[in-house]
Amino acid sequence: MKRQVRVAAGFLAVWLLALASAFGIANGEKIKSKGVITNRAGDTLTVKTADGAFTVLLNSDTKVQRPAGVIGVRKTQVSSDVLIPGLRMSFEGVGDEHERVVAKAITFESDDLALAEVIQAGLNPVAQQQAKNIQNIEATQQRTAANEATIAAHQREIDSTKQRISANEQGIQEVAESTQKRFSDLATWYIKGEATVNFGVGDSALSQEAQKAITDFAQQARTYMGWVIEVRGYADSTGRLEDNQKLSKERAQAVVAYLLQDCHIEVKNVVAPGAMGEKNPAESNETEYGRAENRRVDLRLLVNKGVSGE
Repeated sequence: MKRQVRVAAGFLAVWLLALASAFGIANGEKIKSKGVITNRAGDTLTVKTADGAFTVLLNSDTKVQRPAGVIGVRKTQVSSDVLIPGLRMSFEGVGDEHERVVAKAITFESDDLALAEVIQAGLNPVAQQQAKNIQNIEATQQRTAANEATIAAHQREIDSTKQRISANEQGIQEVAESTQKRFSDLATWYIKGEATVNFGVGDSALSQEAQKAITDFAQQARTYMGWVIEVRGYADSTGRLEDNQKLSKERAQAVVAYLLQDCHIEVKNVVAPGAMGEKNPAESNETEYGRAENRRVDLRLLVNKGVSGE
């Protein structure tokens, strides 16, 4: 019988040693103290005592009790879930030099639990507000990241638009240079007459004054042999470059249409209209008068040197 008791005691000692080792507490000393729970993470409590802060570890053998009855002699076993921050309690168990204790028993008063619950009730709204604030911050960060992505996309679109505009400007420049070269190739022609008609802002319609000037110019052309009428459209610098290029073309086309339809000039006697855009301004675009002078179509009467006999 004695041998059986010794064997059982040996097993118990080994089990207690293994339990202590599992928590990193070997050859610990018995500790008994009391304090207030300041934090809980799972089965690990942080308890502030008069001797300092202890880390109290719970396990399946830890007894959590509170006094029962009128005089509180008896104790009632309760769930460890009641061990909440703010609870004043007593604990005892095996500890080590790092202020860690594997709790064997924990006791507390019902009044202390009620007070801790009141404290938690007051802290919960704060914690909830903090959680809400964190969510709001995260949502703001997400919106900021989305806005930054949108801005980056817009910047890429702007860069792409700039590239297209640059390509268009280059194309317009090439067309203007080609048109200028085409007119310069007419070196075998005499200039026998010139006329200019002007237009309103953003307009390509011919005024009555412009129509009369074109009619008079056409009548002058018919007095020669071997002649052509050269037409060049222009715009002021107001607005976008590509819009002005288009507007100068529409103005030149309006003059050519009037020559063909109303003045009955044959197609072979009209040089294809040149759209010059903002190039070769007649006056400065810095003044209203200058811009009005630049919204124009120039006509030149060209007579072939060989045909004219001059």
